[in-house]
Amino acid sequence: MRKLRVLVLMHESLVPPDSLDGYTPEEILEWQTEYDVVTTLREMGHEVLPLGVYDDLGDLRRAAEDFKPHIWFNLLEEFHGVGVYDHHVVSYLELMKQHYTGCNPRGLLLARDKPLAKKIMSYHDIPSPQFFVVPRGKKTKIAAEDEFPMLVKSASEDASLGITKDSIVYDQEALEERVSFIHQDTETDALVESFIEGRELYVGVIGNRQLKVFPIWEMIFENAKPDNPRIATSRVKWDIKHQEKLGIKTVRAKRISKETEKKINSVCKRVYKALSLSGYGRVDLRLREDGEVFVIEANPNPNISFGEDFTESASSIGITYEQALKKIISLGLNYQAEWRLV
Repeated sequence: MRKLRVLVLMHESLVPPDSLDGYTPEEILEWQTEYDVVTTLREMGHEVLPLGVYDDLGDLRRAAEDFKPHIWFNLLEEFHGVGVYDHHVVSYLELMKQHYTGCNPRGLLLARDKPLAKKIMSYHDIPSPQFFVVPRGKKTKIAAEDEFPMLVKSASEDASLGITKDSIVYDQEALEERVSFIHQDTETDALVESFIEGRELYVGVIGNRQLKVFPIWEMIFENAKPDNPRIATSRVKWDIKHQEKLGIKTVRAKRISKETEKKINSVCKRVYKALSLSGYGRVDLRLREDGEVFVIEANPNPNISFGEDFTESASSIGITYEQALKKIISLGLNYQAEWRLV
């Protein structure tokens, strides 16, 4: 790949230092992805400019005019403190006729709106847990066909924000309490879905039209007690000491039949296409003991720090971290945005 001017777009609080010296693992975790991407791209010989933004689109236009990037490496997950605004930023990049990595605006919009994504998956006969939404300010009402246990989470936030061991509820009283918690803690609507007991699986997918599915990855709870819920709570994902206590690790899934693996790969491609994703993404699933597979959600632009699920699964089939970033950039440069077709 020729040497490029790469503008790495990120939140203003996540602009990484030049070195990891003097920082604790907890501090590094906050901006690990940003550091890994910026450092690796520089090692690959590209001219790299990290740009931290919060709520000023003018920063993007000025950077486009001054730096004249060949491509924007998009690591931004929110704008103005609102997670679902990330698709507006990508739309702005398209309006400026800029190349960028990762998912297109339509895919971001559909995937970030979890209830809408579930409706689309239902239309395409993609298996997903039954659900209903409790809007903020509304009382919790369940239908006759709804059964406990249920899982309560934010309808739009990602990174497991608001998910704890108490997110699984077993009766009406606990359901109402948890819905109220989500409304107040995340200031979003509450998504209530049937809880699927089973294995927690993650599958990376990369591509625009021609898709490649990475090996199935699984979250393991080595030290968890029988009564500990095996779900990816916020602490499980981000609390290093909690991870060590429960023996949390993600590894290549074992004891999955060829038939089930083939079914999972097919489902992940269908989800990716149904939600109009592009660039790269990760599909989160639950696998029941009876072999039934349920899609929990699709995550465009997932975590791509070195050693994370997406890049580790790629590494397991011989794709190095540098090669993964190179492929992501290539997909961004070749994505057929509407402005390129006019």
